[in-house]
Amino acid sequence: MGRAFEVRKAAMAKTAAQKTKIYSRFGKEIYIAAKSGVPDPEMNITLKHIIEKAKKAQVPVDIIKRAIDKATSGVTESYTSVRYEGFGPGASTLIVDCLTDNVNRTVSEVRNCFTKTKNKMGVSGSVSFMYNNNAIVSFTGLTEEETLVALIEADIDADIEVEDEIITIYGEPTDLYKIKSALEKAKSDLDIDVEEISMIPMSYIKLESDEEQENFNRLMEMLNELDDVQEIYHNVETH
Repeated sequence: MGRAFEVRKAAMAKTAAQKTKIYSRFGKEIYIAAKSGVPDPEMNITLKHIIEKAKKAQVPVDIIKRAIDKATSGVTESYTSVRYEGFGPGASTLIVDCLTDNVNRTVSEVRNCFTKTKNKMGVSGSVSFMYNNNAIVSFTGLTEEETLVALIEADIDADIEVEDEIITIYGEPTDLYKIKSALEKAKSDLDIDVEEISMIPMSYIKLESDEEQENFNRLMEMLNELDDVQEIYHNVETH
């Protein structure tokens, strides 16, 4: 399977995660976007796009509203984005992105996940050089030729992959919303399945044994249980 398949599988896995974790994640992102700009999605493009993604993930409207209200209430919460890199079983690698109000607590919790599963955290840069940072948009509703024309007209340089009529575009992270706008201009009722900025491994690996797979699954479960973890990227091929 190609990288487009792995991206879609990862997106489906996120959707299947615990609802409370999804709500918490988007609540933080909406709060930060509203706090750092105008708390009106029609005047704050970043906030608007995060709300669109939250609704697609079935985050209730009242949770979105509470996050915006918190940003305008005078309550101040300071969040820091931190990234941790590590090595799992076999030749697996992981990148863990967190949003935290206590970096010391978060690094301790993430390290504990690696240590308890007998895996190892790495230093900054030890894993990320094996990944590409991409804006990813996966959708149906346009042909490859129509997609190419839409990107050319918008002066966007990106790669296109086609698999089972599903088209996936890989571009620069700063072009995410530009890509989406160009596609929606070509067809307003486009069915967009994935729309995100992600770390994509340059190559995927298969774990060699059931023991390695169980260990990897346990590590992923422990990391996903941490409130501060926003995203986990890895190079393990899904089944």
